[in-house]
Amino acid sequence: MVKIVIPGFDATRQEMRILAAAAGRGYARLLRADETENVLLLERLGPQLFALGLSNDAQIAHICATLAEAWQVRPEGVFVTGAEKADELAAMIRDDWPGLGEPCAMATYDAALAAAARRRQAFDPAHAAFAHGDAHAWNTLQAAESPTGFKFVDPDGAFAERAFDLAIPMREWGQEIFTADRLALGRQRCELLARLTGVGTAPIWDWSLLQCVSNSVSLQKLGLTASARVGFAMADAWVAGGVFD
Repeated sequence: MVKIVIPGFDATRQEMRILAAAAGRGYARLLRADETENVLLLERLGPQLFALGLSNDAQIAHICATLAEAWQVRPEGVFVTGAEKADELAAMIRDDWPGLGEPCAMATYDAALAAAARRRQAFDPAHAAFAHGDAHAWNTLQAAESPTGFKFVDPDGAFAERAFDLAIPMREWGQEIFTADRLALGRQRCELLARLTGVGTAPIWDWSLLQCVSNSVSLQKLGLTASARVGFAMADAWVAGGVFD
């Protein structure tokens, strides 16, 4: 499997450094790399997790097990920190939300910025890991040789608290939210993630709100309004339900 990174993206070669340090643990094995051109030759893996017909809870269990492997990787060099990621997502929300017609409740907007401030202040290198940054079922592929049965591809990379990674499964809902109690659904998933990883629910909620709102802002800017509404609706339900009181 060959990956050619788009020129101008990942100028510091974060992905290459993560894959090289992982040596096949938690991530697709890097067989060869051209650092100048940022071209990666990766081992061939199986189908994506989302295509296997598993329940959402089963998919999340596989993602969490694979994250436990990936969090052990110690790449070299400088990485963006969790504090910087919190600032980045907050800036995205603050700069673009008004121009999009205020697409979620004002209370949700305020809560997302407050969550970003908490995560920025809470960043502690002593308790951080090298996060994948986009650990969803499309980036999780079957791998027979892995102890978890799966490996990740396409790491974004960040040196952050583990809850940063757990916000990605909390962000992915598809059409689920239109047939269920959104607050209850969020609580159930957050508690499942906490139970599977030992990470506290409070930071998971904060990062999840940030991800739902910032990702939906990005989707709406791209004209993907229907997809954006999913994240905004979930975020509104969590805030209105008192999760962040």
